[in-house]
Amino acid sequence: MTASASSREARGLTSEELLALPAVIDLDTSNRALMIGRSTGYGLAKQGEYPVKVLRFGNTYRVVTADLLKLLGLERLQARELAAGLGEAA
Repeated sequence: MTASASSREARGLTSEELLALPAVIDLDTSNRALMIGRSTGYGLAKQGEYPVKVLRFGNTYRVVTADLLKLLGLERLQARELAAGLGEAA
């Protein structure tokens, strides 16, 4: 891992990066957005105490991005961007 990749992971995600995420993300991405460590995040998910709903498919954990954005207070920003995009399409 390069120094820039390491510092990028340490800083979390910007609002632009969060709003560009797909509908469902892996737990590592959610951990990064919440700025919690990998072990802590997986431990919370396993105990059912993760800050947002976690979907489990076999050994894989997924998080619904809309739930994460709501927790982070970015849902209004997402709605405004969507409305602006619809206005351009008309």
